Amino acid sequence: MTIHSVLVANRGEIAVRIIRAAKALGLRTVQVHSQADAGSLAVQLADEAIDIGPPAAKKSYLNVEAVIAAAKAAKVDAIHPGYGFLSENADFAEAVVAAGMKFVGPDAAAIRLLGDKVAARQVAAKAGVPTVPGSDGRVSDLAEAAAIVSRIGFPVMIKAAAGGGGRGIRIAHSLEEFERHFPQASAEAAAAFGDGGLYIEKVIEKARHIEVQILGDGTNFVHCYERECSLQRRRQKVWEEAPAVGLPADVRKRLCDSAVALARSVGYSGAGTVEYLYDDASRDFYFIEVNTRIQVEHPVTEMIIGLDLVQEMLRIAGGQPLSVRQEDIAIVGHAIECRINAEDPYKGFMPGPGTVETLAVPEGEGIRFDTMLFAGYAVPPFYDSLLGKLIVHGADRAACLARLRTALAGLKISGIPTTVPLHEALAADADVAAGRFHTRFLENWLETKFAAPPSGTREVA
Repeated sequence: MTIHSVLVANRGEIAVRIIRAAKALGLRTVQVHSQADAGSLAVQLADEAIDIGPPAAKKSYLNVEAVIAAAKAAKVDAIHPGYGFLSENADFAEAVVAAGMKFVGPDAAAIRLLGDKVAARQVAAKAGVPTVPGSDGRVSDLAEAAAIVSRIGFPVMIKAAAGGGGRGIRIAHSLEEFERHFPQASAEAAAAFGDGGLYIEKVIEKARHIEVQILGDGTNFVHCYERECSLQRRRQKVWEEAPAVGLPADVRKRLCDSAVALARSVGYSGAGTVEYLYDDASRDFYFIEVNTRIQVEHPVTEMIIGLDLVQEMLRIAGGQPLSVRQEDIAIVGHAIECRINAEDPYKGFMPGPGTVETLAVPEGEGIRFDTMLFAGYAVPPFYDSLLGKLIVHGADRAACLARLRTALAGLKISGIPTTVPLHEALAADADVAAGRFHTRFLENWLETKFAAPPSGTREVA
């Protein structure tokens, strides 16, 4: 491996995850941090830590110059961006390479191409991947957009071409709504992403959100099967599992093969995720986007295939070929991940930063908790509320759910509110157990089944 040291350009649980993976490969680790994260677990675990600025992300984790300067000062060979922040910033990837270091991820050209949702859609179509009916590219004005929606019919999504993470999306059920939302969506996209470009997609009613994990070294490409990500709130994933629930074998093969075809078409290098909408009724699937980074939910894939995806990313960045062939990758059992956030699910998911007074983590076969928490840790108010991910694995989905219920009961975090009660309720729900859900299921469930704490609920904060 040509990489001997790596700088982690992120924070929280993913920074801890990368440091541990790098150390397992014998790499020296350097953690950059904001002033708010000086006492973080990642800082404690890294071989070296460098302060890169004030708490505000724009002045620290999003400050390309500060991150590159820290990497040069630490004389590292590579930078791993994790997810979020600079992970899908093509300019940052270019700056890393220009500074003489490896960027742990695809090259800037692939990030730029696949990061533009319209361009990615065109790449997918050329690779033979089915796409959702809609505009062939960016729509130039309201008149052109209105002509498209009259052809494909309502409801439709107005989506930011440079969007991501569920942001920059408006849904219209009529021409009146469409004409009202279109200029609003453009202004919102320009403010959020610096690009007001829009495109149009047909809404697939009661669709499931399924994504395929891919790996490539620029020459060889494999899939690591699919994940189910349909339980979402405000288009943000809450609960993920692998493999997808009840997916027919022939659909799985077509889905995964299409993701590999897309990766091959752009000479992809590193880990990535190809996301789809799936229609249970027709058994059709449609391309949504590509995430050119490691995903929050990558552990469920690791649990069912027995491969460390972060270590694989580091090896690929170091110039090594993929360590596995497609025939080496098989699904074993089932895995579920619950995102544990510092939010109060009974109070509209209000964020609750503060100090963790006590922490008890469940242990045992098939249980994993990826986190940056420790007793006495002060959760800062400046960043995403994700505290960690509780991941469980079982011989099948029923066994996995049973283990999840036990693990959730054993996860005790006091001093701050968390979303543990939400996941306990979901794990006990009959529809969830039967796999009867889609991307709009959770929001309706929250309104009808999760209005107030049940009597006798145990205290978790």
